Amino acid sequence: MNLKEMLNVADRIVFEKTGQHLDDLQAAVLRGTLQRETYKEIAKDFGCSESRIREIGSELWQILSQELGEDVSKSNVRSAIERLQNSNVVNFAQDVVVSGSFNICGEARHPPNIPNSHPPNQETANPKQTKTLHQDLSEMPELGDFFDRPLELHTLTTWILQQHSRLITLTGISGIGKTTLAVQLVQQIKDEFEYAVWYTLDEFPTIEKFKSNLIQLFSHSEKQDLSPTNQKRLPLIKYLQNHRCLIVLDDAHNLLCSGELAGKYKPECEEYRSLFKQIEKLSHQSCLMLIGWEQPREVTQLKNPNTPIRSLQLKGLDIAAGREILRDYGLEEIDNSETLIHRYQGNPLWLKSVANLIQDLGGGVTELLPNDTILLPEDVKDVLQQQFDRLSELEKQVISLLAKESQPINRAKLLENEIIPASDLLNALQSLSRRCLIEQQANFYTISPVLRQYAIAQAV
Repeated sequence: MNLKEMLNVADRIVFEKTGQHLDDLQAAVLRGTLQRETYKEIAKDFGCSESRIREIGSELWQILSQELGEDVSKSNVRSAIERLQNSNVVNFAQDVVVSGSFNICGEARHPPNIPNSHPPNQETANPKQTKTLHQDLSEMPELGDFFDRPLELHTLTTWILQQHSRLITLTGISGIGKTTLAVQLVQQIKDEFEYAVWYTLDEFPTIEKFKSNLIQLFSHSEKQDLSPTNQKRLPLIKYLQNHRCLIVLDDAHNLLCSGELAGKYKPECEEYRSLFKQIEKLSHQSCLMLIGWEQPREVTQLKNPNTPIRSLQLKGLDIAAGREILRDYGLEEIDNSETLIHRYQGNPLWLKSVANLIQDLGGGVTELLPNDTILLPEDVKDVLQQQFDRLSELEKQVISLLAKESQPINRAKLLENEIIPASDLLNALQSLSRRCLIEQQANFYTISPVLRQYAIAQAV
């Protein structure tokens, strides 16, 4: 479903409950939420207080919860509306494509009791179509601005379609474009699979809910009895062996602990370890992709190219793509554009935020600042704070050490510090590297200018 369709569905639900359509403020809150904006951003766009936006949102989620028969919140409103759509579809045709590719709100469809709802002559069907595609992509974001990454797309496509990798992790610092790249990838290859699904893991804190959702999708398509008395469903791995499936789990770092070194599962998410181990070890024809700021430890330990596991750490955009972003903000002509792109490491989110700040200040602010000045817009700080909140105290100490150095520092010199024991320091360096927060070249380590500026500000 696109944004307009989801707003139409929500408007209908609210009208049926209250007798009134969504007002401008309610529509703004819902639209911003579906576009993954924070309440703070929505409030800024609409010109009112954040507390007022929260109040409107709370009232709206309560109305939707009552009408949909489930707890609706800011984090799951998109999937709740999509589930309503899916249930309407399944009620009259279980063999149609699930989710966003079937449009209830737009073009009218014939119900199944009208002959025209199916082709009268099956011979006119595409002879190459040998399987029914089932896609639940209700939680997959819209693509939005995509800056071409041909090498990364080619690599991922090769791993999945040619090398038949079973488990792929896509990592990178926040804002680098992991989810955008994955959306582009899924749109290109989804029809190569019988099933293509996208889940955001903040919606599935425990494996039971995740497995239940997947198995329900499989069961619907196989037209099995879903009544509570029929509990003889196959284990999830059996479905992955019987069907070719592409499963994308976004925000996979939500499975892992904060305040610990990278890659440790939360206690309630430990069972994911067994699932990932099954996906790696057992023969099947499916692929699971994890997207996040870090990956589970057992994935990072498998470096053998002969294993069916692959990992890709996403880097920043090149100069040409960075200039496209600046061009969108009318800044393509600034003298130091290339320096600016390098300074912010081609991170799309950072560049957009800084470009927006420069534009708001009149465009000439960079000419008044020293060449090494790092601007840190508030939204960049907010995103970095989320990642820094996940760090252990040991990692924060190492970040502080690196932030004091303007040039890459040798590992031997780092080990000479009088604060952190050598073994702890090496473990922290490994963990920070897995979190994509430090850079390593041979035996030298450094952090980006943006992270250095943020760490110094935090220390102050």
